[in-house]
Amino acid sequence: MEEIKTEPKCLSQVERDCLESQDRRLVTEYKAKMLEVDASKHWDLFYKRNETRFFRDRHWTTREFSDLLNNYQSDNSIKRVMLEVGCGVGNMIFPLIEEGQSFFIYACDFSPRAVEFVKQNKLYNEEYIKAFQTDITTNGIHSIIETNSVDIITLVFVLSAIHPDKFIMVLENLFHLLKPGGIILFRDYGLYDMAQIRFKPGHKIAENFYMRQDGTRSYYFSLEFLNELFLKAGFKTVASSYIHRRTVNKKENIDVPRIFVQGKFQKPGT
Repeated sequence: MEEIKTEPKCLSQVERDCLESQDRRLVTEYKAKMLEVDASKHWDLFYKRNETRFFRDRHWTTREFSDLLNNYQSDNSIKRVMLEVGCGVGNMIFPLIEEGQSFFIYACDFSPRAVEFVKQNKLYNEEYIKAFQTDITTNGIHSIIETNSVDIITLVFVLSAIHPDKFIMVLENLFHLLKPGGIILFRDYGLYDMAQIRFKPGHKIAENFYMRQDGTRSYYFSLEFLNELFLKAGFKTVASSYIHRRTVNKKENIDVPRIFVQGKFQKPGT
């Protein structure tokens, strides 16, 4: 069961000590620069190692985001256009297709290898899916997707992997792709998530921004910061909240609290 809140968690003294210890040894400036330069390589290596096995299919998205359901649209004969940013190997788009949701789907990822896995899926059909590699921090996507042409963009566990200096650039790129009245459905890691607290010294790059062991990176969002980002990029906030849940694996005796941020943001207009 997921619990929705508008405030982050209250930290215990042990958790505060863990966060304070991370500041004793930060990622060096040179290392941080190389992580940015090699970001695409690290994600491509991630998919080389894990192929399609790492992430579970996201059958929860239509439960969390009712805008993805066919019955949300007034005229089901008109196929909506959806863009999934950071599609990975298709763990979100293919369950949507299996459930019979009607979209023309653009699916992009930073990793060329991930895009190839999408294209190899038996459900991939360019009559209703176009998968491609792109760097969403640049304007290259505008050569593939027309301005003001997309109804829904999903940004699920993607923005956190990008350098915070480029957050606004990403959101502005997506703003231009959306039709007036179009929406972004967002979910990502929340401030003081257990994964953030567990980082050891030597992994922190900047405030709330960390390096994982495999060279990929993760940012942890406060709700206030998230809402400000979307406002600066031209969006209005329809809804946003912290999502508190637990990851439970009885076989491995794991019971871990998790914190995510979730939101719906709209481009003004009709």
